[in-house]
Amino acid sequence: MSKGKTISILGCGWYGLALARQLVKAGYSVKGSTTSTEKLKLLREQGIEPFLIDAGDEQNALNPLFFESKILVIAIPPRVRSGNGENYIPQIKNIIKAAKASATVDHVIYISSTGVYGDNNGVVTEMDPPKPSTESGRVLLVAEELLTNASGFTTTIIRFGGLFGPSRDAGRFFAGKTNMPNGKAPINMIHLDDCLGITEAILTREGFGHIYNAASPEHPAKSSFYTHAAERADLPRPKFIDELNEWKQVDSVNVPQLLNYNFKHSLI
Repeated sequence: MSKGKTISILGCGWYGLALARQLVKAGYSVKGSTTSTEKLKLLREQGIEPFLIDAGDEQNALNPLFFESKILVIAIPPRVRSGNGENYIPQIKNIIKAAKASATVDHVIYISSTGVYGDNNGVVTEMDPPKPSTESGRVLLVAEELLTNASGFTTTIIRFGGLFGPSRDAGRFFAGKTNMPNGKAPINMIHLDDCLGITEAILTREGFGHIYNAASPEHPAKSSFYTHAAERADLPRPKFIDELNEWKQVDSVNVPQLLNYNFKHSLI
């Protein structure tokens, strides 16, 4: 299979592994990385060429064979809460160096988050400058800027909303909890199927070089969405405070206009 149909996915976690599986089915040659030796066999069994890569390992250069592809997907989160935030930017710099050293990488797709937008009590799109209010949002925005400003490849940024789907049942997030704040706040969520659908639409339409806000165009109130999700999962209903504090609604201009993408999962 030609290099043009080869994609490297750095980080085969919940989203990355699902994407790798879907692209293998679509006829791509897929290279996938993990930091776990135990996961190498799983990747191989899925038809994915496995690589053991730790982007934070400064002692060992990143395997150049992994970067022999036309498209590189970076799907590794900063994990600020677990104390890895300060190590994340050096990892991104290592990845940029390896991608630039490659003679084949033309496009980088970076998986970011709508967390780069602070709660501004209004609607934001890709046309609005991000003003992150959390440490993870600030780290992600720095990573976005490093990749966008790098030479040698184009950078596409996908800012996913809150993730749910297989093994991430939204009904479990707040099941049985009480006095949960901000019940009237609109949610910005996306199902795994739509994460994959938008990514594949970028590939098939060659919609590279843009920023995509990837959250459902439907924004029900937090209390409504999570209560219904708990009911569907036959779990105890959460109880929210009927209030509206700080909030944001993340909409997209580029997903409908550039990709003509229709969401598969309704949030209402």
